[in-house]
Amino acid sequence: MRVDMRYHIGVKVRLDSPDGDALLGEGRAELLELVEERSSLSEAAKEMGMSYRYAWGIIRKISEAAGAPVVESTRGGTSGGRTVLTPLGREMLDTFRRVEDALQEEVRRGAFPHPRLTVDAVAIRHDKVLLVRRGNPPFEGSWALPGGFVDRGERLEAAVLRELVEETGAVGEVLGIVGAYSRPDRDPRGHTISVVYAVSVDDGGVVGGDDAAEAAWHDLASPPELAFDHDEVLADYRDHGHMRISKEG
Repeated sequence: MRVDMRYHIGVKVRLDSPDGDALLGEGRAELLELVEERSSLSEAAKEMGMSYRYAWGIIRKISEAAGAPVVESTRGGTSGGRTVLTPLGREMLDTFRRVEDALQEEVRRGAFPHPRLTVDAVAIRHDKVLLVRRGNPPFEGSWALPGGFVDRGERLEAAVLRELVEETGAVGEVLGIVGAYSRPDRDPRGHTISVVYAVSVDDGGVVGGDDAAEAAWHDLASPPELAFDHDEVLADYRDHGHMRISKEG
């Protein structure tokens, strides 16, 4: 009898010192994150269900393996003292999460080899187009249209408005579809298909968030060089936008 197995592919990352001593795993990384968020080792320990003494023992072991403190504390004052990560602690945590995210992305692409679905937004206001400067590879530091991957169970229109808010802080309304872009080499990470929407946005300010290091308005007629195939997308919008945009039924 054939048995259908359901399984989840996971990734576990461990950061070691040059001597091979364990620095960070998922549990230790979570503790450092909570220390940074709460500015308190006591609060971080409480949230993780461990004693302060046990949590401090973990911090001491990490610092000893790293060869320098990963947290620093101040006492007294109006705030009653605080504990935060040192620059070394932040660097270690950032490295751990960056490697973990990259490996998880590789696993997702390997487990699901079919083309992945993305959305992008062409947000126009007063002959300006809203762009984001990418904070992560690929094309780190380059300008691009706001957008990203569609979540499971999510409508395309909801996905593009979510990505717009996450990356720019702008609240938008879908006007229609500009086009679908599916060239297999458009994304160096693998084959992605992007459905691009024209979006109207409110008059509020914009600020980079999530994967975007910066968000800003640029002249639609002369934008900077863009990542992926977004130069082609904007050219299509400028040349045929008013004719091609159509409401999805």
